[in-house]
Amino acid sequence: MAKAGKKYLAAAAKVDRNKLYSISEAVQLVKDTSFTTFDATVECHIRLGVDPRQADQQVRGVVVLPHGLGKTVRILVFAQGEGARIAQEAGADIVADTDEWIKKIQDGFTDFDVAIATPDMMGKVGRLGKVLGPRGLMPNPKAGTVVPPDDLPRVIKEARAGRVEFRLDKTGNLHVPVGKVSFSPQALNENLNAFLDAVNKAKPAAAKGVFMKRITLTSTMGPGVRVDPNLAARASA
Repeated sequence: MAKAGKKYLAAAAKVDRNKLYSISEAVQLVKDTSFTTFDATVECHIRLGVDPRQADQQVRGVVVLPHGLGKTVRILVFAQGEGARIAQEAGADIVADTDEWIKKIQDGFTDFDVAIATPDMMGKVGRLGKVLGPRGLMPNPKAGTVVPPDDLPRVIKEARAGRVEFRLDKTGNLHVPVGKVSFSPQALNENLNAFLDAVNKAKPAAAKGVFMKRITLTSTMGPGVRVDPNLAARASA
């Protein structure tokens, strides 16, 4: 632990905690201060000026990152009949088309990153809320993960390419991965701008005052780097 502590302190010393950096500066700093031996994930955390207790101030959306997430995405599709065939042909890793699959997931199987469902399966999928909900895996029409069979190829392709769902948590924050430290600065910039643009478009009409209050970029185990929200808003406009 002491060794990791020293590495963290050395990395943190490169970051001015009182400074608000531009997106490109923050991206470069996050790359420079990552000290893990593995390819760390770059994450964006945003504090929003909304009240998460109010139904009309919820923030939720989906963005397809132009350069993906740099990881293999395992996709499960709940479908049957023609939908199951289409899902299989579209490259789904798992097609859950039987009650046996429903029971397996009820018993705790969650070895997948994205779950998609056709509407006719939602009666059964609804029973899996306690397992899928806390892990952010529950298919939802608003998030575009409950679709008719004909839409499965598009949604599966987007999920494979870097489709990210974001949703306001109970403390009024968003947390989303935007790539890997090994990505080029340009790729991380473009992914981050795509995410910020999607967040701005998801701003609820009931939100008043400053929408993006605080933006922090970080890598796995690395120090946080604060991004100037004003510059971010202009860059994504």
